[in-house]
Amino acid sequence: MWAGLDVHLRLQRDAFLRTIMAAAKRHKSVAASQPGFLSFKSSLDDNSSVIKRRKRVNKNKKKSWNKFSDIQDVEEFLDDVRLQERATGGLLSEKTDDSLFFVDTGETDEKDTQAQTTVPKGKQSKPLRIDLILQPDSHIQAPKNVLAFQQPNAKKQRRISERAAKLAAMGVLPRREKLLQLRRAAAASGVSVKEHPVANNNPKRPFYDLWSAGTPETADPYYLEQTKKKLVKRPDRLNEKPSVLPAIEVIAPGGSYNPDFFSHQDLLREAHEVEVKKQKVEEKLARQLAVNEDKATEESTFKEQVEGLIDEEETEPQETGGDAEDTVIGPTATQEKKTEKQRKKEKAERIKELQRKAERQVIDKQQQLFQLRSIHVSVKKQEQRTEMRHAQRKAQQEAQKSMPRRLGRLKYQTPDLDVQLSDELAGSLRSLKPEGSILKDRFKSLQKRNIIEPRERARFKRKYKLKYSEKRAFREIE
Repeated sequence: MWAGLDVHLRLQRDAFLRTIMAAAKRHKSVAASQPGFLSFKSSLDDNSSVIKRRKRVNKNKKKSWNKFSDIQDVEEFLDDVRLQERATGGLLSEKTDDSLFFVDTGETDEKDTQAQTTVPKGKQSKPLRIDLILQPDSHIQAPKNVLAFQQPNAKKQRRISERAAKLAAMGVLPRREKLLQLRRAAAASGVSVKEHPVANNNPKRPFYDLWSAGTPETADPYYLEQTKKKLVKRPDRLNEKPSVLPAIEVIAPGGSYNPDFFSHQDLLREAHEVEVKKQKVEEKLARQLAVNEDKATEESTFKEQVEGLIDEEETEPQETGGDAEDTVIGPTATQEKKTEKQRKKEKAERIKELQRKAERQVIDKQQQLFQLRSIHVSVKKQEQRTEMRHAQRKAQQEAQKSMPRRLGRLKYQTPDLDVQLSDELAGSLRSLKPEGSILKDRFKSLQKRNIIEPRERARFKRKYKLKYSEKRAFREIE
């Protein structure tokens, strides 16, 4: 709509400019032909200036367009057009005479007389000023709000509706319609009749506990399922714990503040074995990374320098026999072509070999009838081996449930045992010193139970290097 109005305004503007320029040119030529012509300011427009000679400027830049272009007449024309549109709803030149003028015959209509009699006189007949301000004073229609008519996924919904209409014309119903028809048929036949809910004003209705934990499912299960109000059944595998280990593991009896001697020694032995394993791993790594420390002596250096300079003794010549002269260098003799008799003989031998193999297979199958007992024993042994492997695999899976799994890039590392030596044991709770940290213990327990992955402390990395500068006070001390 706005694009068409803009084009229309441009055409009217061009016609208006051509008319003004043609009239001014004609008036100038007529006035110039008169004898004793003098140019003077027009008395019709006081603000208009004398027509001056056009200044020649360079208009190849946008800055020059805005500076030297006079569009005052165009702006006045456009303002006049906008005023006509606001006042009359369009251009006066396009209006019909009936819409602009009327013939006053001096007669009044009955509707006007009735309106004059019904409207009271005085101040009450005048509308309020606030109502006049709120009334629209423009006859231009408001632009159409495109967003108000848009729908989300309109194309998709249209395609779905078209496809549903096409399938309905073919006699194919969607799944929901089929289920609804089945439910209606079942309800009509009386297979599953739903009881009507009891009215709230019925005094014989059952008692309902408002503060109970559960909510009575008075609605239809099908309705609850379709409206997504019924919870989805949780899979059984999600109810299983990631590990069978308890949340809090009780320490060995040797870790008590006043332990028994033997239990304390068992705990020390366990801690000793852990340290021995760590030491073995460190020694193995040191052996793998060890460098051969054997240094070169003067004798070995001299041998390396002299190697290759002294000629070795000539080897004894190889013995040659008369057979060497008989050897043939080059391609072997071509194979002789077989005769037809030889080919028939080979074919008969191949047929006999195939018959012999077929007879042997038949004999082996007949012999298997007498081996049913041994076959049964072998099958039974194989089943026993399969069951034993299944039991071993199941036991291995059960054992893995109590072990930490690899959840990330890091492996789980067992924390050190909190153990005190014999001379560090305290005789009472007052003199007991705390060992370990509860926060670290809980963090390691979460990792061991496969709840979180093993992690390491983030390393602090400075973004910018530190810059050291000496202060003035420090320089004065020196």
